[in-house]
Amino acid sequence: MAVGSEEHVGPSVSALEQESLIEDGGSKWIVAAIFGGLLLLRHDGLAFWAAIGSVLNMMLSVTLKKTLKQERPDSRLSSGHGMPSSHAQAIFYTVVFVIISVIQWQGFSGATAILGLFVVATGSYFAWLRVLERYHTTLQVVVGAFVGSGFAVLLFWAWEAIVHKAYDSSLLVRILITVGAAGFSLGFISHVIRHWLKAED
Repeated sequence: MAVGSEEHVGPSVSALEQESLIEDGGSKWIVAAIFGGLLLLRHDGLAFWAAIGSVLNMMLSVTLKKTLKQERPDSRLSSGHGMPSSHAQAIFYTVVFVIISVIQWQGFSGATAILGLFVVATGSYFAWLRVLERYHTTLQVVVGAFVGSGFAVLLFWAWEAIVHKAYDSSLLVRILITVGAAGFSLGFISHVIRHWLKAED
């Protein structure tokens, strides 16, 4: 089991909280699956750009944590700084980018609105688990959600305003973005696998 396994669970943790630990371990897989699905469904420049953005978003989270150096509510559960929550930042980057790209792709309709609400609700639930498990304070999760959402909007704006035109008109730009997305994604997957294996030791 990943971070949040039974060895971290104290006697005061309820059965509901123990169940949430298991569910939260799957949140990383869900984020990865959403981006994998986006790449498979679209496999276009925007999907590649989103993949690059997800890694840049992770790097931004690491930088902010090292800069702000705010402790977690319970340092016994996890080492390292807690502001902002990297889980919440990654989840809401994914949530917002997926919603915007789906609306841009399929248009706004009842179906896309329902999908958007479902994605937001699911993302909010998994982000809230970080507070329930005492890995983060409410503020750390809220800040992570806002940073991730804002970064998604910024990346999508950059795509529409600058990158999209260059991608369509230049073979070199298409190659750079495709190779960059592949390299960033492989590096990110390697990092996540190492992190999960370390957490399970």
